[in-house]
Amino acid sequence: MAKDSNGANPGDVFDVRKVRRLVELMNEHELSEIDLRQSDQRIRLRKGGDPIVTAVPAAPVPAAPAPAAGAPAADAPAAAAPEAVTGKVITSPIVGTFYASPSPDAAPFVKVGDQIGPETVVCIVEAMKVFNEVPAEISGKIAAVLVESGDAVEFGQPLFKVE
Repeated sequence: MAKDSNGANPGDVFDVRKVRRLVELMNEHELSEIDLRQSDQRIRLRKGGDPIVTAVPAAPVPAAPAPAAGAPAADAPAAAAPEAVTGKVITSPIVGTFYASPSPDAAPFVKVGDQIGPETVVCIVEAMKVFNEVPAEISGKIAAVLVESGDAVEFGQPLFKVE
């Protein structure tokens, strides 16, 4: 690939000048995050807020010893904890409000049993009055919808389980 006079590849999304320009645009338009993709290149810039944390599987925790006789039994909050979603899932790319359909009176983008491909739009997540279409990015069949339309969702929160 040809390089410009500064030694950078013209199509390089990670060129410092391009990154600086993106930061200027974020400030100019009061954006807190930019996520750009072009073919196999991706750049995500985020300012302020919580750092992005990637979940990694933890080592199994040994079982706690049984309480001694006469000791009060532990309350059941552990049983009420949300079940971890395993297998293929579609997660929220941003913090916002989940919408299953393009408008309140329209049919949902997808429902349980629908076949999807990587380009299939599965929902909208609204953040700061911007409605972001969420592509599946995987192929399969929708096994479960894990959130209700209108629910607040977090970055990385599972939205759909896919078989």
